[in-house]
Amino acid sequence: MSEMNITPLIDVMLVLLIMFIIVIPIATHALAIPLPNGKGIFRTEAINTVHIDARRDRLFWNGQSLDRQQLLNQLAGAAALTDQPQIRFDPDPRASYDRSARTIALIKDSGIEKFAFVGNERYRAFGAH
Repeated sequence: MSEMNITPLIDVMLVLLIMFIIVIPIATHALAIPLPNGKGIFRTEAINTVHIDARRDRLFWNGQSLDRQQLLNQLAGAAALTDQPQIRFDPDPRASYDRSARTIALIKDSGIEKFAFVGNERYRAFGAH
């Protein structure tokens, strides 16, 4: 028998392969969102309205002005509730399209399931004037 026995070599390679697979950490995707510390000034109700004004494209949560990070915190808190509240989006007709599109994407990415556009009836006669 002049042939080399490679069975032990294959066994060792398989054991090493299994060890490498076990040792490699599982890739996880995490989005770090700083959540409010419980002293938030914004209430979450059964129906909440996100509004964008036309003047400076400011964001409003139920009539109270807030910035993008605070809106993200509110949406994350609302999405974490077992009975999610409805989020209504009501931008001013003259608000920037970019700000509106980014806000809709933020609401979508936050995990909100109950989402509605309101105020569309104002635009029924769009172009008629």
